[in-house]
Amino acid sequence: MKNYYRVMLGKQSIHASIGFAGNFIGVDFEIPQDLSTNLPDDWRAFNKKFIPIFLSTHPDKTKIGAGLACGALWTVAKGIRKGDIVLCPDGFGSYRVGEVSGDYFYAPGEPIPHRRPVHWLGNAIDRADMSDALKNSTGSIGTVSTITKYEAEIEKLIGGSVAPSLISTDETVEDPVAFALEKHLEDFLVQNWAQTILGKEYDIFEEDGEKVGQQYPTDTGQLDILAIKKDKSELLVVELKKGRASDAVVGQVLRYMGFVLQELAEPGQNVKGVIIAQEDDQRIKRALSVTPDIEFFRYQISFKLLKV
Repeated sequence: MKNYYRVMLGKQSIHASIGFAGNFIGVDFEIPQDLSTNLPDDWRAFNKKFIPIFLSTHPDKTKIGAGLACGALWTVAKGIRKGDIVLCPDGFGSYRVGEVSGDYFYAPGEPIPHRRPVHWLGNAIDRADMSDALKNSTGSIGTVSTITKYEAEIEKLIGGSVAPSLISTDETVEDPVAFALEKHLEDFLVQNWAQTILGKEYDIFEEDGEKVGQQYPTDTGQLDILAIKKDKSELLVVELKKGRASDAVVGQVLRYMGFVLQELAEPGQNVKGVIIAQEDDQRIKRALSVTPDIEFFRYQISFKLLKV
């Protein structure tokens, strides 16, 4: 199975032209060393080694920012496999599409020196032709974002023939339709965070003025939203149920909270969780009655038709 990624070639695609001309993707993160012998199969081992190195040269960064940087570096250098598809914005409203064709190599002294060879396809995708969901995912903050769930749409846009489907490959998802709906809700929640009850106490986590808290990577998956209390005293893990079994979503939130506490929280920071679902869920409420650090919220969707 191939995966699909959006990869930025430098901030605001400043190095896109050299990547397209040189047939590669790459990143920097100011770690000036050849990583060829330092790319374990497990990204956690890579982060454990390189987060302290990154923080030693970037003392103004948080553990969360360092984790994102090192995680993106490992993903480009190792996590993306040969045969995977990358979409790279050109800075002018389109995305070049390429197939990763080789292993990591280092180009010292060059822009974005941690590189992977890419065979650029003849196809380019105009951002205006994307669905809103794909626009949101390809426009997300960060160097690398995983967009495999949009495989059908991407293949259609580049001339493939993959049929669209609402079948989920996640065995914990009981309702694929709810999963699809609540993915859109996640994007809406992020865009309208300040108007929500959670937005009164928390902000979606930012690094260098950019929101990086949506789909934050952990060692057990990507948590939906990572937020921080306005006084910086607490980190908040927010998960939408997304059609998953009740026990599965409670367990997932607990795992994410454990990761955030052990890997991301600064000394003295607390970690809490929130589960958001459309329906009242007795099983979730029973579990949370003995888990006081996780709260449960329901959401409501309403719309009306206006005659014109």
